[in-house]
Amino acid sequence: MSVRISGIDLPSSKRGLIGLTYLYGIGKSLSKNILQSIGINENKKVQDWTDEDIKKIRKYISNHVKVEGELRSEIQFNIKRLIDIGCYIGIRHKRGLPLRGQKTKNNCRTRKGRRKTIANKKKLKK
Repeated sequence: MSVRISGIDLPSSKRGLIGLTYLYGIGKSLSKNILQSIGINENKKVQDWTDEDIKKIRKYISNHVKVEGELRSEIQFNIKRLIDIGCYIGIRHKRGLPLRGQKTKNNCRTRKGRRKTIANKKKLKK
């Protein structure tokens, strides 16, 4: 039996603590908090959860946590807002450069993409 929460199938062979991190927006610490507040042992495997446990988890996540599509759209909206107001971070997003003050002379290939080679000017001979 696979457990499906917010449109994502959780891996049944993993512990509950790790299984919940497969949802976008839930990390280890938030997963731990969710399981503690509901009263489920974090070492219990996902396949061993009862239907009651799954209902509690779904209800808690839907009421208290933004995950998956809702969170992704909120992040995209925030980035669009920064671009529209023209602040420094918005400009960096628009140009595809690093946002948080990193140097760009040598590195930052992840943000800038592959190198674009520019041909040198030919030197004049005397």
